Amino acid sequence: MPASFAERLVRVLSTPKYLKVPELTVFFWIVKLLSTAMGESTSDYLVFQINPYLAVVLGCLGLLVALAIQLRMPRYIAWVYWLAVVMVAVFGTMTADVLHVVLGIPYVVTTVGFALSLAVIFVAWYTSERTLSIHSIDSPRRELFYWATVMATFALGTAAGDMTAATLGLGYLLSAVLFAVAFVIPAIGYQRFGWDETASFWTAYVITRPLGASVADWLGKPFLGGLGIGDEKVAAVLTILIIIFVGYLAISRKDIRADRPVRVAPDAVDSA
Repeated sequence: MPASFAERLVRVLSTPKYLKVPELTVFFWIVKLLSTAMGESTSDYLVFQINPYLAVVLGCLGLLVALAIQLRMPRYIAWVYWLAVVMVAVFGTMTADVLHVVLGIPYVVTTVGFALSLAVIFVAWYTSERTLSIHSIDSPRRELFYWATVMATFALGTAAGDMTAATLGLGYLLSAVLFAVAFVIPAIGYQRFGWDETASFWTAYVITRPLGASVADWLGKPFLGGLGIGDEKVAAVLTILIIIFVGYLAISRKDIRADRPVRVAPDAVDSA
């Protein structure tokens, strides 16, 4: 009996192929931090230099195009993956800022709201796939869960960074120091005390967003203790650095390990 459309869709979404994310090297964390900072500066510059609604629309379109390219790729490709991350950084910042600046929702409320959204995504992901490991992103369904998680972490991080700097009155520099300390805790816990790898990774991943955003705001903004260099200058320098590092990764392939395991599709086992 022919499979229904729903059955065929589920099979396509769950069929494992090649891994779609990079290996966790020091370069991963460097580019991730650069992308969070660049997304903050770029978003703020666009929103305040052009019509904010137009900026949000352009950011959304850029994100959709970047994700469409990423989802169509058969495996991880450095520039495609990091382009998607950068666009998530830009639009994630815009999403969090719109809720506060346009709708007037306090940073505390948006931070809690995005944290709950992230928790819901994690629960749905684990319920469906029984894993949250970044090393398991090898099927369309897992990749969709992954990018939904990434989007939530960027929005959460933006709101959390602004909350500590503005609402709690720490300013950008002290916020950056606070998040830098929080960032190294899961790394030390994993390396020295055997903390769970997946939990340590996602904890550090979430913290990279407010850390990078706080540093970018400290460099670019003229208030809350910022140096006032200018968002456009900070964004330009960070963009150049990202291009250099991603170009290096694309050429050297240091974030790709040839012996990474790939799950075998159930149909392939049955037909063997």
